[in-house]
Amino acid sequence: MERKQPLLHRLGDAGSKFGTKPPKSKRVRLALQVGLAVVVFGFLVLTVINQWSEIQKEGVHFHVLWLIPALILLVTYFVLSAFGWELILRSLGYRIGFGRAQVAWGQPLLARYVPGSVLYVLGRVLLSERAGVPRRISLASIVYEQAISATSAIVVAAWFIIKHPDLQGYPERWAVLLIIPVAIVILHPKVFGKLSSKALGAFGRDPLPVVMSLRDEIGLIAYYSLVWLVTAFGIYAVARSVTYIPYSDILLVGSAQAIGYFAALVTLVAPAGLGVRDAAFAWAVKAALPGRSFAVGSLISIAVRGVMTVGELIYVALVTAIGRRKGWSIHTGILHPSPEEQEASTEGTDAHAPEIL
Repeated sequence: MERKQPLLHRLGDAGSKFGTKPPKSKRVRLALQVGLAVVVFGFLVLTVINQWSEIQKEGVHFHVLWLIPALILLVTYFVLSAFGWELILRSLGYRIGFGRAQVAWGQPLLARYVPGSVLYVLGRVLLSERAGVPRRISLASIVYEQAISATSAIVVAAWFIIKHPDLQGYPERWAVLLIIPVAIVILHPKVFGKLSSKALGAFGRDPLPVVMSLRDEIGLIAYYSLVWLVTAFGIYAVARSVTYIPYSDILLVGSAQAIGYFAALVTLVAPAGLGVRDAAFAWAVKAALPGRSFAVGSLISIAVRGVMTVGELIYVALVTAIGRRKGWSIHTGILHPSPEEQEASTEGTDAHAPEIL
């Protein structure tokens, strides 16, 4: 009689195949994304509608020309983020080149809006594999990317959290400074190697074949912190298109976006941080507003989400065009199943579904 695998091992096997067969219907795929977008903006839109009189009193105005530098800077943010991921791959011993990294990072970007973000991870893994990167290395790079991005976001936002008017009188706010050294300790090769091996072993997976050096990790934290500065100027330009904010508050507005990013990463409730990120940003950015109005902050948050979405679409369109011209593209499972998904669906068995762990 064959011995039954432990529960965690069975969960690991199931997790390695989960997400390889997304909804086949284009309508279902689109409904998921559109439905989520509607839910996301509902709370903030209602806040703006209910407090429109307060918004008018705050002297809100709209200057469309500010959106031009905003779009340029936010598209640049995506380019720099993809390059940061390529630097992580280099640290793990794999070079795929600037252009190919942009395609592998950017083409599946819209798949983040599918619940669970599994398709987003799967798309990056498959595109990286075509560039010669093993799937386990791709997954390790994504884990590092999220950890380093979160740490850099805390570096940028820490001082703002301590100075935020709503948090004065709460000594617990200083605890945010502890997250930075704790994150660096966890990312230390010896610590991260042991933790990841135990976690993967519990699910019946092999240990990671390679880990990053501490020097590379600290260098990448500094790099991603600089990327947040680029984002700060882009977010400020969006906010400036809605209302007047002094130039001296550029970093304040930018760190508000970092807080939104970290809140979305910690909660893991909505795909791509929808809703959570926007609400956290609206609360944080009001500190830069003369009237400390959450309603105006909500209006800016809606504008930021809209402009970032447009910038995201522009970036995805560009890298997809490059990928198709170079023969690097795959269907990411948003509007079409990938070739791997089609094959698995045709054969009608999970045995041919690609494992990603």
